[in-house]
Amino acid sequence: MLKPREVIRALPEYHPPLAGRAGLRLDFNENTVGCSPRVLERVQRVTAEDLARYPERQSVEEKAAKFLGVSADELLLTNGVDEAIHLLCQTFLGPDDDALIVAPTYSMYRIYMMAAGAQVREIRSGPDFRFPINELCNSVGDRTGLIAIANPNNPTGTLAASDEVRRLAASARSAAVLVDEAYFEFCGQTGLSLLEDCSNLFVTRTFSKAYGLAGLRIGALIGSRDHMASVRLACSPYNVNAVALACLPAAIEDREYVQQYVTEVLHSRNRLEMFLREHEIRFWPSQANFVLFRAGAGRDDAKAFVETMRKQGILVRDRSSDYGCEGCVRITLGTREQTDRLLDALQQTLPVQQGVAR
Repeated sequence: MLKPREVIRALPEYHPPLAGRAGLRLDFNENTVGCSPRVLERVQRVTAEDLARYPERQSVEEKAAKFLGVSADELLLTNGVDEAIHLLCQTFLGPDDDALIVAPTYSMYRIYMMAAGAQVREIRSGPDFRFPINELCNSVGDRTGLIAIANPNNPTGTLAASDEVRRLAASARSAAVLVDEAYFEFCGQTGLSLLEDCSNLFVTRTFSKAYGLAGLRIGALIGSRDHMASVRLACSPYNVNAVALACLPAAIEDREYVQQYVTEVLHSRNRLEMFLREHEIRFWPSQANFVLFRAGAGRDDAKAFVETMRKQGILVRDRSSDYGCEGCVRITLGTREQTDRLLDALQQTLPVQQGVAR
């Protein structure tokens, strides 16, 4: 009888609640207004012949590399950052290896690491979700093959300092160290400047968040040219679709559009944090396009909060199942007008929750 590998059968399932998302979508950290008009114009010029041919990514990779200030042989465009994570696991992990993650964090790190057959070791965040640099460095061993950190982290919005990233890479020279910068545009700190000194460091960027291209699934993996040559061996030659490749140059060229959106988000983030502070609701200052706060004492409270907001036409994300996030909800930020609507809804919803949220 045909059976999947045991490691596959043991994988945790990841079920993003994507169905029935009617309303103001503040639950998935997406761009809340959409991509640049230049991208839509480029989509309209895609021809039947373009779709009939296999996609060619080299010229677009050269443009993306120039945009990010790296060489083309240091960058690989991927089918979202998820593929980049998967490729690193396939390239640097095996059944005899350990992989390290920080809890709480993005769920797919664990899934791809386990699928490669590695033993995943979870290092818990410190107080206030402080980056556990000492604990991580002390956990590195001879069998450590990959360490993954989201920076800023999801769902907490917290940030590991550049010197901590450098120290981690230095303490794990035989391991690949992934710095996932999906929310870079909202904090401005990057590990790209560390690549020259840290040859085992990899950085990912996504065009799903600030650029509004989540539906096209395109990201980038950056690392030393020697290691990237190995990663390319595990990658399909046609991993990024033709429409995504056609649109990416238009997206990165419209810097003004992206900067305007980021400015709106940062203003909205400040307003939400101020609102939570004034209402004595526990939250964690964020460096991303979302804020995590405690809506109640436990999962039932968070679930009730999410449902109440849904009835008001606003979708937010219950994160109670994550380590240290009991009763917590994550809210994505958008434009000033969207934040007006959000704060009005919170004003009506939070008084019901305040008895357990402080």
